[in-house]
Amino acid sequence: MSVLTWAIFLPALATLPVLLLPRERERAIRWVALAALTADALLAGWLFFRFQPGGGWQFVERVRWISDWGITYHIGVDGISIVLVAMTALLGWCAYLSAWSGITARIKEFTVVFLILQTAMLGVFVARDLFLFYVFWEAMLIPMYFLIGVWGGPRRIYAAIKFILYTLVGSLLMLVAILWLYFAHAAQAGERTFDFVALMQTSVPGGAQVWLFAAFALAFAIKVPVFPFHTWLPDAHVEAPTAGSVILAGVLLKMGTYGLVRFCLPFFPEVARQYAPVLAVLGIIGILYGGLVCIGQRDLKRLIAY
Repeated sequence: MSVLTWAIFLPALATLPVLLLPRERERAIRWVALAALTADALLAGWLFFRFQPGGGWQFVERVRWISDWGITYHIGVDGISIVLVAMTALLGWCAYLSAWSGITARIKEFTVVFLILQTAMLGVFVARDLFLFYVFWEAMLIPMYFLIGVWGGPRRIYAAIKFILYTLVGSLLMLVAILWLYFAHAAQAGERTFDFVALMQTSVPGGAQVWLFAAFALAFAIKVPVFPFHTWLPDAHVEAPTAGSVILAGVLLKMGTYGLVRFCLPFFPEVARQYAPVLAVLGIIGILYGGLVCIGQRDLKRLIAY
């Protein structure tokens, strides 16, 4: 396995010794997880400093996964991804450290959920196969749902359900768009593949481009979140434990913008140019609305959320 693969899956692999440890050995569980996250941050740092700016995609690994469907384990990093991978690894370490004394109940379960979340987030930023990307994208929703719903504040159930419903609706629309591109490419090129570069070459009619762009953009806009799809964030941010709030603000919200830049712009450049003023107006509304709402906030976490 490549160093990049180790960096992605090391947190998830650390769940194995955590699961084998007795629930009562909370200190040992914490140290195992922290050791894994520290090693992961060091691996991400090594990748960051070995990355050659301007060298295109690097640390690429491609292995057949489900050959009949053209699905591959295809990963790599470019100048955008490498920064986000390093940031995610560092913030994951910081967030778990913040939970050292902040989380006092169900330590074992919290640690397993957190480590799985860390792997899923890293995978989103390195996947070059759209099926693999979608698997990682969906995989991070469930751990965050449990972080909010189990270790959150008084209104945690409401916030967790609202979070999962908003993000799941957007994800399903994106799945439809991915499948459309997949079958269109298969019909045109005679091969089944979810490869990012191959699907970019698919010829898409003008009308279909608008709908596909809308499906991708809506999924990512909810994750940003762009006005008026922002209402899940204040509740989730406030009710989540501190570690969850750090991950929400520091990593999950960046994934929406990453998706817009990584997929919407290269796949549908003309449509993106056409609707850029709409996105700009929504961004301005978000800035002004968020700023005005911040004035009346007395809760620090809600203030940060807005």
